Amino acid sequence: MPRMLDVSDDVRAEIGDEEADRLLAGENAPGSYDCTSCRTPGDSEQERTSTVLFIGDETAVLAFAHATCLPSQVVQVTEEQLQGAVRSINPDGPPVESVPEQAVLGVTSGLVLINGELHPALVVEPTGPIVRPGSTDVGDDFLPLLIEQGFMPVTELISVPPVLHGWSVLLAMGQLHAVLQPGTGGGSPVAWWQAHQALQVAESWRAAANKHQQVLLFAAPVGSIGRQPREDLLRDALDKAAANGKLVAAAMPLAGT
Repeated sequence: MPRMLDVSDDVRAEIGDEEADRLLAGENAPGSYDCTSCRTPGDSEQERTSTVLFIGDETAVLAFAHATCLPSQVVQVTEEQLQGAVRSINPDGPPVESVPEQAVLGVTSGLVLINGELHPALVVEPTGPIVRPGSTDVGDDFLPLLIEQGFMPVTELISVPPVLHGWSVLLAMGQLHAVLQPGTGGGSPVAWWQAHQALQVAESWRAAANKHQQVLLFAAPVGSIGRQPREDLLRDALDKAAANGKLVAAAMPLAGT
């Protein structure tokens, strides 16, 4: 059975024509795999699959991703990040030296009152500091990176943030699946965040989303919001993060129902 693999010119240049051709012929390609982006299962015999080559200082690792999640590409990472990737791609393989866990994005849904009207909102907070790809800094670049993408800093929640064109929130069958961002070079949208399992949202949240046909996305650095059990506590945490200059936001069209 032919594999539905994409091998970009950049990946081919790194691994060589012979290895690339073997992959495309199915000799070295996996049938099933865990997507290196969304961590859910994929099948290169059934769906388009991207080859993603992670290159560290001394090591390179070839991984696979749904083509809808990532295009085939070469990704430069630190050796420490690569060892972490090896561990996540091959958890049963030989142990590697311990490195800090990669930060993941935590997403909470809730209704936010702005100008007397309830708006559906998603609050995104990583589990650890986010550094710029390739950076050796130990700071947190999460908000600067998002501002570069078009998110707006928020100092108080008094108005709906502007729409961020090209981004959208994917809702299907009443469940939250992904936040999509524009693909590179005007290509198909790719997942900026994707649920491991689709998240159920409250009926009131879905009703507000269908009414406005858009969702407000708020993002804050690790430790700014926390897991709040009630919407009033979530709002308090958002107000506090905004007052401290640690909140950015954007409105995104709703994709799906």
